[in-house]
Amino acid sequence: MSDTPKVGIPEQLVRRMSMAEQHEYLRAKHARPKVSRRGALVGGLATATLAGGGGLLVGGAGSASAGTPTLAGSPATAKVDGSLVAPFGRHLAFGADPKTQMRISWQVPFAVKRPYVRVGLTPWELSRKIDAEVRELHTPALSRKLPEVDQYYLHTALDGLKPGTTYYYGVGHDGFDPASPERLATLGSFRTAPAKPERFVFTAFGDQGVSYDALANDQLILGQNPSFHLHAGDICYADSSGHGKESDTYDARVWDQFLAQTESVAARVPWMVTTGNHDMEAWYSPNGYGGQSARFSLPENGFDPKNAPGVYSFTYGNVGVVALDANDVSYQIPANKGYTDGRQTAWLDRRLGELRRDPDVEFIVVFFHHCMYSTATHGSDGGLRDAWLPLLTKHEVDLVINGHNHVYERTDAVKNGEVGKPVPVGASTDPTRDGIVYVTAGGAGKELYSFGLGVKDSYEGNVNDRDSILTHHWTRLRLPDPDTVEWSRVRFTGFSFLAVEAETGAAPVLKVSALAESGERVDYFEIKRGR
Repeated sequence: MSDTPKVGIPEQLVRRMSMAEQHEYLRAKHARPKVSRRGALVGGLATATLAGGGGLLVGGAGSASAGTPTLAGSPATAKVDGSLVAPFGRHLAFGADPKTQMRISWQVPFAVKRPYVRVGLTPWELSRKIDAEVRELHTPALSRKLPEVDQYYLHTALDGLKPGTTYYYGVGHDGFDPASPERLATLGSFRTAPAKPERFVFTAFGDQGVSYDALANDQLILGQNPSFHLHAGDICYADSSGHGKESDTYDARVWDQFLAQTESVAARVPWMVTTGNHDMEAWYSPNGYGGQSARFSLPENGFDPKNAPGVYSFTYGNVGVVALDANDVSYQIPANKGYTDGRQTAWLDRRLGELRRDPDVEFIVVFFHHCMYSTATHGSDGGLRDAWLPLLTKHEVDLVINGHNHVYERTDAVKNGEVGKPVPVGASTDPTRDGIVYVTAGGAGKELYSFGLGVKDSYEGNVNDRDSILTHHWTRLRLPDPDTVEWSRVRFTGFSFLAVEAETGAAPVLKVSALAESGERVDYFEIKRGR
């Protein structure tokens, strides 16, 4: 008998249950009696913004759907003295406009009174004080091995900022003032995007989790001084299996560990996440993303930001970035397949068209979790190719970043499913002519995967080119269909991340590097669009 914790859904049912059906089953099984609150407001997945610091958002224990908080009509009482409660897990994210908008998020271990952010242009002048929104998550004991967990996430939206400006901030609450002399060490800082495009660096990976290797990658990323970081899903692995099945019990406490681990980087570098298969947590909402909505504040310019928080876009300098939810179109793991009813794909077409018509956008980068092209353990997902490949090709996307496979793999330029142009280490490619380069950057910290039998790593300083590789892609029937492919150019089974330098001017270029946990460069190529 397996010792995997169970959430109580019979196996014969879960095999044909969508994420929404699993959510309904769990809510019926674990819901507690509703507690009436005089003057309470019941909302949707989005929480209300605190005005004046009077109320506290409390997740309704018996609410009909996850992330459906209740706003108490009277001031909430903190469980402990606020002076004894230290904020942790700070993480930044852009709003829709990185030049003028920043979102600050953090966590407290207990309920607190009147949480807020102080912000200013110097560490000793934090005169602006903004109330915070509180999003509480209650997670019941989903198995015999897990306790009930209450978590408190706090968020503040900063708008009207000046482009290209460094700001300092501190997070606090009654009893914990970050501007007091004894708290100055807790201050953070961030810099808004410049008013006009200029050189910058961003980093990316997927499949991080909580581990020494994940922490080591974070510190190397900080050394790149990136303007932002892209996380291509499978964020913390609170759900350790990620199959969308009965065995997908998730331990909410892992999120506490993850946010504490990531804080040293994410407190100063906007941490832009999207959704992987391990990030579907059925208890919180019908599509499993209520937990993500509580923990992260992301740009709200996707097709449905309340229900699909991992779908959005932003422009930084000369690069347009688009985040997608691959669970919506995956053949391999179909628990959420089709949940947007085609709206995400229609939005993608519109958004890519808008970015391509923007004269200030010279490159488009798209990132999502499952692999469009990879030869490692999970192979490629045919659902993504069927839904999105025509659009990526139509709008001449310059770079696609995926996770899912816990390796680093990079293709040649792929055009119509075949090699449009070989792109060995150090080479350059033109997406308008050659096709798109796809990067799997899934070596962020979780256990590493491997390539096929007899397939050797091939990377800078250790090149082992192959004419072809036997792999597979997932079909509509959720079956792996064998492929023999020629597009796998660079392969590295080590912890790693992507660093991309964007240059503008007369000859704009994306300089793409992959760095190992040791700091060694294992790949490099350039993207230059035809003129």
